[in-house]
Amino acid sequence: MAMKLEKVVPFGRSLAEYKCMFALSDEDLDRTIIGVADGPASFNADMSEMGKAVVSVDPLYAFRAEEIERQFHAVVDRIIAQVKATPDDWVWSNHRSPEHLKENRENVLRRFLTDFEIGKTEGRYVVGELPRIDFGSSDFQLALCSHFLFLYSGHLTYEFHRASVLEMLRLAPEARIFPLLTLMRDPSPYVQPLVDELRAEGFKVTVEKVGYELQRGGNEMLRIRKTT
Repeated sequence: MAMKLEKVVPFGRSLAEYKCMFALSDEDLDRTIIGVADGPASFNADMSEMGKAVVSVDPLYAFRAEEIERQFHAVVDRIIAQVKATPDDWVWSNHRSPEHLKENRENVLRRFLTDFEIGKTEGRYVVGELPRIDFGSSDFQLALCSHFLFLYSGHLTYEFHRASVLEMLRLAPEARIFPLLTLMRDPSPYVQPLVDELRAEGFKVTVEKVGYELQRGGNEMLRIRKTT
């Protein structure tokens, strides 16, 4: 099914946010990384400038840069207004205020847009989506998924989540997913069953606290590693 851009909230995160969300070490940054559902993040642009190897995959990349920018500006004020209207739902340790959050998202988008076209020609921004991504097995060393799996538990089934995680583990020996809350700030009902199932299949699975929290309570990531 083709993505409808008017239904998308095209918010991206920075390299600094990725490092906190996924507890990325300097050694992690030297690995070949695939970012699943990266959206208009500046992570790829900043990593590429540092000479690091990142491929970002998202159906959003089927659209032109100006279309993505236009959709961002169509929704950003409404989203920030919703944040302001629910002050108890947010933690301002990584962002100082709703206004600072908006500024961050605008800066991230600008950085993404300056890199998007050249990144597409270089194969760093690839149109694709879970649960099937068109790369070979073990093409990467680390797979990351930001603000997609678990967040949309109300829209996507457990079977979709399971297939998606296994696909990330086909692409790389380690996968990390953040956050583990739903859009309503509830713990995703899929996390524990998936942890149990993956452990039963022989994967090493941990839920780890990280140094990033915007949704209140949303400071955990899921880390899954192959054991052989």
